[in-house]
Amino acid sequence: MHCQHDMPFGTRLEAGGGVTFRLWAPAAQQAQLAIETGSAAPELHPAEADAQGWWECTVAHATAGTLYRWQIDGKLLVPDPASRQNPEGPHGPSCVVDPKQFAWEVSWSGRPWHEAVLYELHVGSFTPEGTFAAAAERLHALADTGITAIELMPVASFGGRFGWGYDGVLPYAPHHAYGTPDDLKRLVQQAHRLGLMVFLDVVHNHFGPEGNFLHAYAPEFFSRTKDSPWGKALNFDGPDSRTVRDFFIENAVYWVQEYRFDGLRLDAVHAIRDDSPVHLLQELSERVRGATHGRHVHLVLENEDNGHDLLAATPQPGRYDAQWNDDFHHALHVVMTGETQRYYHDYGDAPMDLLARSFTHGMVFEGSKRKEGGARQVVRPAPAQVLTTLVNFAHNHDQVGNRARGERLRQLVPAEAAMLPTLLALLTPAIPMLFFGEEWGATEPFLYFADWKGELREAVRAGRRREFGHGNATDLPDPCSEKTFAASRPDLAHAKADAARAWREEVHAALVARKRWITPRQPQLLTGRHSAQRVAERGIAVQWRYEDGKMLSLELNLGPDLLQVEPQHLGPVEAQAVFSHRCPAETPRGTWPAWSARWTLGEEITQ
Repeated sequence: MHCQHDMPFGTRLEAGGGVTFRLWAPAAQQAQLAIETGSAAPELHPAEADAQGWWECTVAHATAGTLYRWQIDGKLLVPDPASRQNPEGPHGPSCVVDPKQFAWEVSWSGRPWHEAVLYELHVGSFTPEGTFAAAAERLHALADTGITAIELMPVASFGGRFGWGYDGVLPYAPHHAYGTPDDLKRLVQQAHRLGLMVFLDVVHNHFGPEGNFLHAYAPEFFSRTKDSPWGKALNFDGPDSRTVRDFFIENAVYWVQEYRFDGLRLDAVHAIRDDSPVHLLQELSERVRGATHGRHVHLVLENEDNGHDLLAATPQPGRYDAQWNDDFHHALHVVMTGETQRYYHDYGDAPMDLLARSFTHGMVFEGSKRKEGGARQVVRPAPAQVLTTLVNFAHNHDQVGNRARGERLRQLVPAEAAMLPTLLALLTPAIPMLFFGEEWGATEPFLYFADWKGELREAVRAGRRREFGHGNATDLPDPCSEKTFAASRPDLAHAKADAARAWREEVHAALVARKRWITPRQPQLLTGRHSAQRVAERGIAVQWRYEDGKMLSLELNLGPDLLQVEPQHLGPVEAQAVFSHRCPAETPRGTWPAWSARWTLGEEITQ
């Protein structure tokens, strides 16, 4: 099977030979296609423009592999913003790609959302090689652990050799340092052979600052009236916004059709400014759903404002399957560490109560924007959410990497407590997510890194010093150093140590328990019927209820002291043991050892 997404942007290989090139450059007075020939001067071909600013040129001898750029107004050479490949990055030429050269196997149609166990990874630091091909070789171990889906941090082409990927400037071209488009497709195909879904993190809220030439020939991409944290917002609702909307909507469809991704995670949608009658997010979901009939394709949001109106428990056009649940992470982090600065500020008042509410309601706070520095403008309780529409995690790239020194949570808590956050993320009815290395308890940091040069590099360094320089600013990791990038790579040699093997075995056992006891029951969850009670200072008893009268119970001690607990907090009297941590089978019910958790499933006992 061959997959190609036809779109109005970029290149089209003609059936009779040759290639048609199209560029939206409404501010250009002249545009020429510049074919790279290996000599000093490119081969120039004039393009014709229509009234909407579309420039088009067909070159009869062009073919797959042809290198090209656009020359704007006789002087500026720019890459194709819809390039499928830029082998030298955004400052080099684009490359014509024939998507039909890759042969897909036809047996895979995906997995339903409730089976998802996500694993977020950064391609560049996941392996020593930092490539799609090397990542494909590591997938067996993830599948064996019980993970069912990998989620790639953004792979769209960005300036420099290394970076997180959230400053991409060519949204259709995989980053050249990771490999070719076919290398990425082989990674997806290998994952599917192993029963793994593949999600891609996409950035539709801004372009990066390095290698972005759009201001020179298509300033209509940017709003005249709205701002974002990265400068002018993208133009999704002003004059000429139809083409801008199409550019990003086509991008979403491109990834799920041409690369057969099983899902997309949309970054920071709270920063998308759109007052249109039909919001960009609704239209994007409708288009993706319409383009993927017969497959399980999932859409996930990151929304710092905690808006939940776009979520739906079943796949629906215009709606999204889930959203990252920062509230769970933040409440858990404050309980485990006591930190209350920046965006943990809102969780410092009764964090155990907030964690308990997160277990049962999903989100803790409802749609409220954040102030500069992290605290919310308004704090109000959120209604109970369908728990399967939320993604719970103890770590992710932001919550680790945005720390001054990138510590993982296990570095910040007592050793005997280190495993609990991971288990709590894995064994609730919400969809769980691990951060790469977490499956074996990696201790290496994940730092902020970006291969910027010149003034931009100095500005980023200065910004980090301002943000984290309250202590000894001279020992902060240099965000633009290759050493910082290398330090963020989990050491695979450490993964073979006895402690790492024991950690991985417990994660595997938890995921076996999830697959047996929790996943099959997800469709029967009763929204709004779950409950939780505080037990002494550091205990929580949680009850999740199902349509058939069964109840999943969690007995949790997040403290260093043993707890003796009254019977009313113990759930079903007769219950099947699901999983336990630091709570041996012979431990009497009502006795909760320090830093322990025990899950059971049984009939709810009513008085």
